[in-house]
Amino acid sequence: MRHLSVPLRVGPVTLPNRIVFPAHLTNFAVDGGFTERHAAYYAARAAGGAGLVVTEECSTDPADRSYEKLVRGHDPAVLPGMRRVAEAVHAHGVPVFAQVNHNGGQSDSLHSRMPVLAPSPVPDPLFREVPREATTADLARLVAGYADVAARCAAAGFDGVEVQASQSSLVRQFLSRATNRRADRYGGPLESRARFLVEVLTAVREALGPGRALGVRLADEEGLHGGTALAEAVATARLLADRGLVDHVSTTVGVATATLDRVVPPMTTPPGYARYLSAAIRSAVGVPVIGVGRFLTPAQAERALADGDCDLVGAVRAQIADPGFAAKALTGRDGEVRRCLGCNQECVGRVGLNRPLGCVTNPRAGREAPLPVPRRRRRVLVVGGGPAGLRAAATAAARGHAVTVWEQADRTGGAIRVAASAPGREGLRPLVDDLAAECARAGVALRTGVRATAARVRAEAPDVVVLATGARAVRPDWAGEGDRVVDVRDVLTGAVEPTGDVLVVDDLGAAAATSVAVLLAARGCTVEVVTAALVVGQDLGLTLDRPGWERRAAELGIRRTTERLVTAVDGCTVRLLHHPTGAAEERTADWVVAATAPRADDELWSALRDSGLEVHRVGDCLAPRRAGAATLDGDRVGLAV
Repeated sequence: MRHLSVPLRVGPVTLPNRIVFPAHLTNFAVDGGFTERHAAYYAARAAGGAGLVVTEECSTDPADRSYEKLVRGHDPAVLPGMRRVAEAVHAHGVPVFAQVNHNGGQSDSLHSRMPVLAPSPVPDPLFREVPREATTADLARLVAGYADVAARCAAAGFDGVEVQASQSSLVRQFLSRATNRRADRYGGPLESRARFLVEVLTAVREALGPGRALGVRLADEEGLHGGTALAEAVATARLLADRGLVDHVSTTVGVATATLDRVVPPMTTPPGYARYLSAAIRSAVGVPVIGVGRFLTPAQAERALADGDCDLVGAVRAQIADPGFAAKALTGRDGEVRRCLGCNQECVGRVGLNRPLGCVTNPRAGREAPLPVPRRRRRVLVVGGGPAGLRAAATAAARGHAVTVWEQADRTGGAIRVAASAPGREGLRPLVDDLAAECARAGVALRTGVRATAARVRAEAPDVVVLATGARAVRPDWAGEGDRVVDVRDVLTGAVEPTGDVLVVDDLGAAAATSVAVLLAARGCTVEVVTAALVVGQDLGLTLDRPGWERRAAELGIRRTTERLVTAVDGCTVRLLHHPTGAAEERTADWVVAATAPRADDELWSALRDSGLEVHRVGDCLAPRRAGAATLDGDRVGLAV
């Protein structure tokens, strides 16, 4: 990785390499302050080789409370927490910048009980609250707030500050014609719309003093009607660089509300999708440019640098999934990188639910701690080679236990490998592939084609048994006796091949129903998806898969029907109930494909629970849930045995 390993100066600060851990929300804050959890989280990425760490946003105004766990940078009480973060990162010889921000109109008055402030009274499409238009006196106060927080960052020992003008930012709202309708000197042509940003940067530079870097993160394409497009973002970056206001420009695409699926895109988005943006900015400025865009592997990051698209590569989710991403890249171990899936279940979905950030691939993200040393080496038998079993095996083996995995199928992967066969879900496959490789490196004995029985487990006489036997499909009560009602797994494995008119029943709300609907429609079936919920695939909104699903469904002519319960299937007749009104309906379908709740496959647990062996259950064998729960279960048991 010749380009990734080259040091680079950003203003007065020297970075040891070109890999950046950019700013992103964690929801780790307590009472508006940085915590020990923050410090351990950022330090793990610094220890893992990142050349620069940029913390999540620090709010610059007491009235800016867009979400509960916002770091209140304006409060002097945050200084000790800031110092802990800076010291934790510096302990690994890595510079750390703090991002400072005001969310402006991308907020509501729920927390502050004060009107939201924005350039113009244009409501954000997510929050829908009409803001108060900021006066010039407001802007002077806000500029002073940015400077005050920057001075606090300097006092805490941060090496620099990055002003957010991107995903969720008052500054971005001033820059964008879509949200700035002002007729005074802060509105109109670009130079006037950039005036507030120029004033902020000027004040922050003075507050930082010498020896510290100052950067800006710009939204290069908002994806909004009438919003900022690339040409104007390039002009903004050139204006700032030509005036010597910034030492680096960090790039982004999308807006954190209306076009969030472009900011943190799902797995259907190709790696490096935003490289053209940083390339355009880099061609216009003489300061280092950070490129982003779903870099999953070190090779993809190296290629972006080699092609001249950016000077530094920002990789958030890749380093959440593997804190050692950078070190592995720089020491020739890039094949050992634990890859991000782009599933957005734990990093985006949990944060969206006001919970702390997590990761399906890395269940210890946000819970960083050294592996505990076991009191003695034990023989651990794991039954089931899906994500829960493989994670349990890898963690237990990393702690020094002797671990064997029995998998009934001819290869590991379990339900994840089946799910990954669906259109648009191929990105799930690295979860089990990388876990199997991690197990092999840790010395786990992986044995496929082994059917576990209670007698066979007892004969093996392990010290510990971990059951990861998954879940099995259950025929719904309404399915009747016909053979044309099948489970989604039957379709994905090729056990059945429905044709003609197909009704897909979505009881799960995730990607199972929608992905199999796409598969069947692409094969020429006429497909209708029916759900009792208000929308088909209701949880796809959390993972930002909904826009892509809706586009694909429209392209393929997939009908989406909501608020209907299936009550019975009689031959080709499907009876539905519109539950808000009680009205009965009927459909005629050649096949019915059910995405309905499975049942834990716990027969082996029942046979072994009173055997005298130490037996644990993980994943769907314990309770059918999603992949993040499976890997978390496996890690917990791997740490406990």
